[in-house]
Amino acid sequence: MTKTLLTTSLTRRAGLAALAGAAALASVAGLGTMAAFAADKTSVKVGIMAGEDEDVWRAAAAEAEKVGLTLELVTFNDYTQPNEALERGEIDANAFQHKPYLDNQIQQNGYHIVVAGYTGLWPIGLYSKTHTKVADLKEGASIGVPNDPSNEGRALKVLEQQGLIKLKDGTGILATVADIAENPKNLEIKELDAGVVGRAIDDLDGAVVNTDWALKAGLTADNRIAQEAIADNPYRNFIAVRQADAKEPWVVKLVAAYQNPTVKAVFDDVYKGTGVAAY
Repeated sequence: MTKTLLTTSLTRRAGLAALAGAAALASVAGLGTMAAFAADKTSVKVGIMAGEDEDVWRAAAAEAEKVGLTLELVTFNDYTQPNEALERGEIDANAFQHKPYLDNQIQQNGYHIVVAGYTGLWPIGLYSKTHTKVADLKEGASIGVPNDPSNEGRALKVLEQQGLIKLKDGTGILATVADIAENPKNLEIKELDAGVVGRAIDDLDGAVVNTDWALKAGLTADNRIAQEAIADNPYRNFIAVRQADAKEPWVVKLVAAYQNPTVKAVFDDVYKGTGVAAY
């Protein structure tokens, strides 16, 4: 009797152990399936700025469809919104900014956002409707510059490269008007919102304007009297994603959907030389 009871007990223990093992395997298998599901993301929301870039990204969306990735384009009209939306998970990626801007946003807001792949470079320029060359700017001329941290420094560097001002030694890319050490023509530097500075050009002698906003303001290459250097330019734009998603397979597909000859042809047609591919 004792032997029978012992055998039965051992049998039950073995059965329970087998069931526990099977459950564990099922759990692991389930996690594996969930991981695979996450890796096989087939629809991605991409935040972009409204305007010309929509045409380029529609071409990228068509390329993404070829590899089973559907892009939902979410448009913004304010530079401060796409990174906040990305950090909150309202979108999966965005494409509108350069690294100095992102670095400043991370410093201010603690975002966990990284570069996934580069897109284009839009050299910032000095535009004027009343002058055809920099030398024509007179004493006390009014010059508009964008007032957000990264673009203001960028604009002031353009003015410095043209010999209009000199910044303090050691001034970095986040320069402001307070960093101007020399202003031989006593230029009146007006800090304006990046989206406004181009539209205000009729009231200014000149304005340093980002290319996308210059296009929106109706400015052309004929109005541009100076431009920043392209070589070794730190202001390449890129596709950004959350740090946690950086190694996901869909990110590789997304970048490849943009970085190809078909999309570049559309890019070149849309921006007509005012922007250049940066990959």
